[in-house]
Amino acid sequence: MLGLLRLQRVIFMTPSFAGSLDALSAWRGALLDRLDGLTQFLKSHQLVDDPVAARLDTLRGRLSSDKLVVAFVAEFSRGKSELINAIFFADAGRRVLPASPGRTTMCPVELGWDVSQEPTLSLLPIESRLEGLPLSELRAEPRAWRHVPLQVGDADQLAQALLEVTHTEWMSKDRARDLGFWNDEQLSDNPPTDDLGRVQVPAWRHALINYPHPLLKQGLVVLDTPGLNAIGAEPELTLSLLPSAHATVFVLGADTGVTKSDMAIWRDHLNTQALSRFVVLNKIDTLRDTLLTTEQVRSQIASQQSDAARTLDVPVERVFPLSARQALAARLADDEADLADSRLPELEQALGAQLLPQRREVLENMVLGAAQDVETHMARRLGDGRRQLAEQLLELRGLRGKSGAKVELMLKRIDAETEEFEQCTSRLQAMRSVHSRILKEQLIGLSTDRLQEEVAEMETSMSASFLNLGAKKAFVALCGRLKGLLADAQRRSSETREMLGVSFGRMNAEFGFSLALTKGPELERFERELGLIERNYVQYLGPTQALRLSGAKFMEQFRRMLVSRLRVVFENASGEVELWNKTASAQVDSQLRDRRRNFRHRREALERVQAAAGDLEERITELESQDRHSQMMLARATELIEGLREQACAAPMNAIESLISLDLEIDIEEEAVEPPRLRLAQA
Repeated sequence: MLGLLRLQRVIFMTPSFAGSLDALSAWRGALLDRLDGLTQFLKSHQLVDDPVAARLDTLRGRLSSDKLVVAFVAEFSRGKSELINAIFFADAGRRVLPASPGRTTMCPVELGWDVSQEPTLSLLPIESRLEGLPLSELRAEPRAWRHVPLQVGDADQLAQALLEVTHTEWMSKDRARDLGFWNDEQLSDNPPTDDLGRVQVPAWRHALINYPHPLLKQGLVVLDTPGLNAIGAEPELTLSLLPSAHATVFVLGADTGVTKSDMAIWRDHLNTQALSRFVVLNKIDTLRDTLLTTEQVRSQIASQQSDAARTLDVPVERVFPLSARQALAARLADDEADLADSRLPELEQALGAQLLPQRREVLENMVLGAAQDVETHMARRLGDGRRQLAEQLLELRGLRGKSGAKVELMLKRIDAETEEFEQCTSRLQAMRSVHSRILKEQLIGLSTDRLQEEVAEMETSMSASFLNLGAKKAFVALCGRLKGLLADAQRRSSETREMLGVSFGRMNAEFGFSLALTKGPELERFERELGLIERNYVQYLGPTQALRLSGAKFMEQFRRMLVSRLRVVFENASGEVELWNKTASAQVDSQLRDRRRNFRHRREALERVQAAAGDLEERITELESQDRHSQMMLARATELIEGLREQACAAPMNAIESLISLDLEIDIEEEAVEPPRLRLAQA
């Protein structure tokens, strides 16, 4: 039954974003199968050393846990939650996220699936803002959250539990100010107050929904954000969560157009040159009027679309007029005509056509790079082994018909070669010493301690200016120094590779090694990540934020959040440098171990020949068999690597077609038991 359900999903949802995500997930699953087969083969035949095996395991973890983050941003009452329901959760049979009139989503909500945890709604109390800890640290503290179990398969219980994200609290203006919800300078942006002068604020700072929805299982993460005041009050939402999203959907109301608060969100938080921005003009159903003709209504919608595009300075093709409410109702009623009339499929097709190919390309390049490195390592290792077998065969074949004195002479020659070869150990030790010193110096510049020192220098510069008015300048200077550290690490990596290349060449020429270097670590992508962090923080460090930065609690939160993000960049850069250097060192250790083993086997073979003449032909036959086995392993490994490459370069839809083929085979096998399933699948 599972195969049929998957097939039905492909057939009926292919035009939508969900169908495109199905295709990407199936493609990624096929990649994982190919990768698992290759890894198992290489490990079982000891064709890779520990660093290469670790890279394969890391690649698998990346493929299996890859996330696709889509953020929805809007002021309240724009129909954002209804749009999420229509795109992702119509198959639940009812609304999942609260989407009643008025303000519903009061805190940022992340929807995803972690198989290691139970289905749960996790809520972070709003008071956690006073502690100054960033969300990235609080995620690892389960006791800081309130957990509400979710019942899988019970849509009513799910919807009822999720109403919790709409809850608010009433508190004094002073406390609201401490929490970041009251600004004496911008009174119009403040939340409402009651007759007692109390302020209404969200009860929760953040919500995590862990639910085994099919799309969430495939790695989709949906970020549902509240309105302007909540965005501005939660720095991590502005500086980390939104920038890390692979696509941002900005929702406007067709009945209101681009309002002042909409423009503030766009200008302050979304106005970048990224191509992953989509603008939705929701609620076009409110423009329909029985007194107007269909053409007149279409003209009004087109006019609103053009006005929104002009105001936001985006191409008109990036603005999608639609009705989320109509789309959800159409999907619940399985009404294709009404769904098309809602215009939602146009947005879904745009999301699928642009966003998913970008994610596929990133994973493809990662797989192809790993495949090339593994192939080079494996071919070199097997080639070196075959070369040593050929040397042994040449020696043994030359002993045919020779006397015992000849064998004794060969034994002495092996001993001399072994002694000469062992002279390489002093050279290797010197090379390792230089390599270790260079690597240590390189990693110091990427260490957490060095990062903390640079951030401390930024804080000192900030505090030296009145009301932290020099915050932007100090932060830009920090980013400049950090980029310098990454550039220095890149330069040292190039020097290390050059040094090892010269040393490897000499070792190959003098001692018969076959050492070779792969492409060095590339740290430019970490500089780009640092540039993205800089762009996001710079717009947050304007003069209007100077007063907030002067507060000790807010500054501590800002520092913790900044260090948390920068640490990820530098730890990843350090890890990449360390892995490359370990791979190079492991290659030396592996070949040294193999050469010593080869000398030992050669001597043992000659000693057996010396003891019994009949062992000569037996040993030659044994070595010839080992050589044939090595050729077979090389051919099989090459075949598996090529299969991984082909799957990485295949279009995701090919994976879906393979899935359909597999499901049909399953249904054919079960025809005698359930013939109706085959007919439905074929239909």
